[in-house]
Amino acid sequence: MIRPSITAAGDRVRLPVGEQLLAPLVDALAIAYAEDPEGVGRLLAGHAVRVLALDYAVCSEDMPEHERSMRAAEADGTREALLNEIPEEVQRDPLLTPDDAITFATRVTKIAGFIRLHPRKARRA
Repeated sequence: MIRPSITAAGDRVRLPVGEQLLAPLVDALAIAYAEDPEGVGRLLAGHAVRVLALDYAVCSEDMPEHERSMRAAEADGTREALLNEIPEEVQRDPLLTPDDAITFATRVTKIAGFIRLHPRKARRA
């Protein structure tokens, strides 16, 4: 279950999902690499090239929009190829039962309401 909390600054709601999502993905990618270092290495290198090309396109002031879009699509494609190497049993998105979803929504609402009603108290906490 995702446990929302208040940030240290007290002005935002923190949803700690990063580690829940990233740790299993990194582990699965490491296992895939150990099983096929050449194949997964080529996928990683290809993805790196496309991510760097996209980064350049996004930062370049004279890059045409269609070029940015093409580079974004290429990066999405290589990312998807890498994700396909990860076993399906690794959960990519948190799945909540209806009761868990209602509990989660209630907690987020309570925390956000507290911040809105007590902005100074929340920032000191």
